[in-house]
Amino acid sequence: MTPRPRTASRRAAEEPSPPAYQLKVTLLDVQPPVWRRILVPGNISLDRLHSAVQEAMGWTNSHLHEFSVRGRRYGQPDPEEPDAALEHEWKVTLREVAPTEGLSFEYLYDFGDGWTHEILVESITAQEKGLRSPVCLAGERRCPPEDCGGPGGYADFLEAMRDPRHPQHDDMLE
Repeated sequence: MTPRPRTASRRAAEEPSPPAYQLKVTLLDVQPPVWRRILVPGNISLDRLHSAVQEAMGWTNSHLHEFSVRGRRYGQPDPEEPDAALEHEWKVTLREVAPTEGLSFEYLYDFGDGWTHEILVESITAQEKGLRSPVCLAGERRCPPEDCGGPGGYADFLEAMRDPRHPQHDDMLE
C-alpha cells in the first residue's frame, strides 16, 4: 500500500513561523454551554484540527466527522460510498479555509448523534517562535458522554443525573 501524499503538511514544513490561530470551539444545542479555547498553527491541516478538537473537547474519535466552511464540506471521503461534494480534509489548511478573524464554521462529529460545534476564529497573531502543536487555553464543562443520543439525549441524561430519585438515575451513573 502506497502512503498518500500529504501536500498540506509538506507546505507547512517549508514555512518557518505560520501565524497562530486562537479558536473558540462551542458545542451547539446544549445547555449549559460546553466550549474550549484552543491555539493552533495556521498551517494546521483540517485532519489535524479534527484531532485537536477531539482532544480538547474530550471526545473519543469513535465516529465520522466533517467540517463545513463557507459552503464547502471537508472530511474523510468513504471509498465505499463516495460523496463528490466532500473534499479531503488533509489537503487543506486552516489558513486556507479561514483566512480572517471573526470567521466561523461548523464541525460535525458523530453523524448519528449530531454533535455540531461552532469554531470561531477569535484572533490570528504572528509568532516569533513557531507554535508546534495545538494548545488548549481555556474551557468550561465536560463534553457529553459518547453515544448518549445527541443534544436531546444529553438533556435527558443531565435530568436523570441531577435527580437521585429519577427512574434512570442509577442506569446513567453506570
